[in-house]
Amino acid sequence: MTHRLGRRKFLLYGTAALGSSILLKACNDGNVAETDAATPGAGGGVDPIKVGILHSLSGTMAISEQSVVDAEQLAIEEINNAGGVLGKKIQAVVEDGASDWPTFAETARKLIDRDKVATVFGCWTSASRKAVLPVFESSGHMLWYPVQYEGQECSKNIFYTGAAPNQQIEPAVDWLLENKGQQFFLVGSDYVFPRTANTIIKAQLEAKGGQTVGEDYIPLGGTEVTAIITKIQAALPDGGVIFNTLNGDSNVAFFKQMQGAGLTPDKYPTMSVSIAEEEVRAIGTEYLKGHYAAWNYFQSVNTPENQKFVEAFKAKYGQNRVTNDPMEAAYLMVYLWKQAVEQAGTADDIEAVRTAAVGQTFQAPGGLVTLQNNHHLSKTVRIGEVGDDGMFNIVSETPAPVDPIPWNQFVADTKGYSCNWSDPTKGGKYRM
Repeated sequence: MTHRLGRRKFLLYGTAALGSSILLKACNDGNVAETDAATPGAGGGVDPIKVGILHSLSGTMAISEQSVVDAEQLAIEEINNAGGVLGKKIQAVVEDGASDWPTFAETARKLIDRDKVATVFGCWTSASRKAVLPVFESSGHMLWYPVQYEGQECSKNIFYTGAAPNQQIEPAVDWLLENKGQQFFLVGSDYVFPRTANTIIKAQLEAKGGQTVGEDYIPLGGTEVTAIITKIQAALPDGGVIFNTLNGDSNVAFFKQMQGAGLTPDKYPTMSVSIAEEEVRAIGTEYLKGHYAAWNYFQSVNTPENQKFVEAFKAKYGQNRVTNDPMEAAYLMVYLWKQAVEQAGTADDIEAVRTAAVGQTFQAPGGLVTLQNNHHLSKTVRIGEVGDDGMFNIVSETPAPVDPIPWNQFVADTKGYSCNWSDPTKGGKYRM
């Protein structure tokens, strides 16, 4: 009962926000939603270009993914208001992956086979991405994926607009070693991203003189964290670094019990890679103040493009809303797809769009991004500390965008490998 009540409270804000941005329409299966920004037949009777939006609108990941849907719909609305793509409006078919990986796979197949979408914007967890990957590869279709991840993958059918490990996890570890301590306790949700991320972190710490003093996991969505808190206290009695790869509403229980047990950020600084402004708001600033997160974008980034993005988002969804890194990555990937379609001169020829996408640049809210031939973005890396207002004070920032490295160079099995989809002799994994 505790878990269900906690989740209900945690999801309340995101559910209310989503209702303002999606117009649900009944279909034969009762499972399709379309954006209110794209009316079929708009634009002089020209058929719209259908795109799929596939994220968790229910379940443990809804608190994070609902806002990503909002950001994608904002981009679609802006593009439609500016004339659309190739003279056509974009029509989004929105589906709920329900925080269930088989559902993601089934729904991805529906979007491709039944809805005939030109592309799909979707997923959050690596488990959901791994679940849909065979669908996109077998169909030769295209997924745009907006969230930082663990790397160790480079698919021709996916464009990864979040951070690779060398654009988030690795810089965060370096910063912590330099500024916060040498002893690390690793805590995460029990699925592919946290486990692979922690494999990278352990290898990096070993290479750089740090020490992993403990590692523990709880099921995704689990709230029983007392045992982990006890292990942290035993392994780090005098304080130390906690590297957090928990996802979803498990973070509510974790940070509340951390504070209750006296594990405060002055002695136990926690670096998170899946907590952003939206999660801070939902968990409570009082539990996260003084802790850290590593991302490529924060709402506090001072650029004209970000000011415009934040103002537009708040104007559409409410002045109390916040923006975050996955939302920015979701927003910009719609624009990158638009540019690729316009360069290719078609939305229907997926191979032509895929080819045209490589090399696209965009002045995003977080700075200039470039889509590289490994289907990942060059991006600025930032580390932020949670302040009194729930925003992140940026404490570290790279002077220029960092090129992505999908195959990790600290892990023995992938050291020396790279990816290049513009060269048919190299492809998704080749030895440099």
